Amino acid sequence: MGALLGIGLLSQSLEQLEVIVERGQSLWVMTKLTLLALPQLLAVILPIGLFVGALIALTRLQRDQELIAASAAGMNRSALIRPAMMIALIVTAAGLLTTTLLQPWGQQESRRQAFAIRTDLAALLVEEGRFVQGPDGLAVYTQQIEQNGLLRNLFVYIDDGKTVTSWDAETARFTRIDGIPVLTMQKGSMQRYSSRGVLNHLSFDNYAIDLTPYARGTDQNIRFKASDLWMNELFAPTEDIIKMAGTRGELAAEGHSRIVSPFYAIVAMAFALSAIMGGAFSRTGYTGRIAKAAGLFLLVRVMGYGIVAAAAWNGWLNVFQYLLPVAATVLALRSLFTALKPRRRWLPSMSMKKRAA
Repeated sequence: MGALLGIGLLSQSLEQLEVIVERGQSLWVMTKLTLLALPQLLAVILPIGLFVGALIALTRLQRDQELIAASAAGMNRSALIRPAMMIALIVTAAGLLTTTLLQPWGQQESRRQAFAIRTDLAALLVEEGRFVQGPDGLAVYTQQIEQNGLLRNLFVYIDDGKTVTSWDAETARFTRIDGIPVLTMQKGSMQRYSSRGVLNHLSFDNYAIDLTPYARGTDQNIRFKASDLWMNELFAPTEDIIKMAGTRGELAAEGHSRIVSPFYAIVAMAFALSAIMGGAFSRTGYTGRIAKAAGLFLLVRVMGYGIVAAAAWNGWLNVFQYLLPVAATVLALRSLFTALKPRRRWLPSMSMKKRAA
């Protein structure tokens, strides 16, 4: 489980590396975005991690003949599998908490953070030690950017096609005044050529530049996907949600998938039990049975994803989202008990006695 989670976190952190490289954000912002993606990652990893962990634990118990000793002590098959199924139920409950509460919260927070980064004028227009060319003839240079967002030794150049204006300031900061994005500067000067070609010079202690003309694309709304929505929004979406996230069928299929997917932990445990305990004791190992169980579990899980995709366009198929894990669990557990029934063997002598009778 830990290894799978580590691989997932590594892949997420590599995806978020753009936040540091291209957007100039801190390591903490990248870490926060990675952790916010963790609930959605857990929803996928939990059943797989449980399956792998159960196989390792059961194989060791069988190799050390602990299961045989428990059977010899009078424990029946139901008593032997009960602790494992209790663990699966606990994992299922944790999965339901993750998919119904933690995942939408984490995904929405991640969207808001990413939106704030994309629309952050400081990240778009400023890069330490370099001239950054902005829209509509805007160019910005700053010598140093402090952790609190303070800009030191700033130079701003604007050529709107009619006039050329430049500002320089000891310190500056991007902020908003009454919702309007502005650049506030302290202890600086402004130079501008008049229509007569005369250079006007102005010194100031405080000055603010309205950045509204250069903030196009930063006033858009956050768009959420179906995987980001709360359960009530999936099953009873408003018209705005439908326009933003998808059709009613797609949202309903996502909602049913959120409910069903944690129950694949029970399916995983059932297949793990059937691989180790669903046949006779083997001194040579259980590689073949484990491979078969792993392949069947993978097939069932892929079929589940396929049903989710199909149910987005055919709502009645949502029933099969529930039937598939139930059927797979029943079939896997059935092999545990059918393996206990002795098979009748017909010997030649028995066949001759029957004919004589």
